[in-house]
Amino acid sequence: MQTVAFLTLGCKVNQYETEAMIELFCKKGYIVVDASDKADVYVINTCTVTNLGDRKSRQFIRRSRSKNSNAVIAVVGCYSQVSPQEVSKIEDVDIILGTNDRSKIVKLVEKVKQERQKINLVQDIMKIKEFEELSIKEVRGKTRANIKIQEGCNQYCSYCIIPYARGQIRSRKLDNIIKEVNRLADNGFKEIVLTGIHVASYGKDLNNTSLIDVIKNINNISGIERIRLSSLEPTLITEKFMQEIVELPKVCDHFHLSLQSGSDTVLKRMNRNYTTGEYKKIVEIISNYMPNASITTDIIVGFPGETEKEFEQTYNFVKEIKFSRIHVFKYSPRSGTPASKFKNQVDGNEKIKRSSKLIELGEEIKKKYLKKFVGKSLEVLFEQEADNRHGFMEGYTTNYIRTIAKANKDLKGTLQMVLVENIDVESLVGKVII
Repeated sequence: MQTVAFLTLGCKVNQYETEAMIELFCKKGYIVVDASDKADVYVINTCTVTNLGDRKSRQFIRRSRSKNSNAVIAVVGCYSQVSPQEVSKIEDVDIILGTNDRSKIVKLVEKVKQERQKINLVQDIMKIKEFEELSIKEVRGKTRANIKIQEGCNQYCSYCIIPYARGQIRSRKLDNIIKEVNRLADNGFKEIVLTGIHVASYGKDLNNTSLIDVIKNINNISGIERIRLSSLEPTLITEKFMQEIVELPKVCDHFHLSLQSGSDTVLKRMNRNYTTGEYKKIVEIISNYMPNASITTDIIVGFPGETEKEFEQTYNFVKEIKFSRIHVFKYSPRSGTPASKFKNQVDGNEKIKRSSKLIELGEEIKKKYLKKFVGKSLEVLFEQEADNRHGFMEGYTTNYIRTIAKANKDLKGTLQMVLVENIDVESLVGKVII
């Protein structure tokens, strides 16, 4: 039996695409093994958001070859799309694919085995106009499933390489989305996570179809209990959007709205298409319709030219908004983006200082948010046994809070009401209400 191992770097979209490629290999009789094991085929699904992602990809390529000198090594994804020439110079790589043509991966592997010739199928992603179907029929070992509904981004934020790696927006046909969700529902999945490179733009390249149409259709599928939205462009949220969402009982009250900076002048340099005032209004709209909604965000510190005053504006804005959680990133120049050429790059030590200060604030905000739920009953979708807690299981609430509860039996894949008794670092702790 032939074996295949995968390493997946980066976002939920990459995770989805890896799951789809795994299915393609399994259909041909391959056995999937751990990335640290010896395998006949290694597939590295790369990320190129940071230079660190590129470096990790190169390290794994070389490690894979050392495990099996005869293995076929395929590099796919964003890094190979943006830097195909760089990847082609790595002797150990047999197949180079970008962010398209992943559906051909098994055939290409078989061809390399027969001919022992290197293959490079990276093409100009800007010329790709159709969404590449990579459906999943079976997601292994999980209770919620990512569904990729959209590809590409037309935003061109000044710090971001993704539009150059993923191309222009392409939306998946609604019928194909619904077919896949129905299959997953039949397999017992209760939660669907709608993912994409820029989910908010879904349908802009289709006639008379939008993200709300996808949500409404999934809301009607029997067996699906929750619909979760991955990272969203803040400007998607309007009064009308929330009025429609709140009427759909399966939509989770969790919104990841990337802020990136709490300074209007920095947002302008980042080429973000909103102001802090508009962002605040969007958060207020959400809170009016879903008072317990979890609002999480990403923030970049040390963007080129960020002054102490601009950082303080971000710090104070985060305090004002009262997020449930923030993810803080230190800006690192990404070759090929406008921001990498901006003057006044911020000193590395200053980035560390600002990052630490904002992370500390984030910890305070997170703890305060969690404390709101002590003494309350919340619905939890249990996923697995809790780490280092015998007799406990863990899962997530609708507003995406990890919750641990004492369990006398296996509750995996079930929805249970939990009375929250206290908090533990990043989790709620309670007991299942029988």
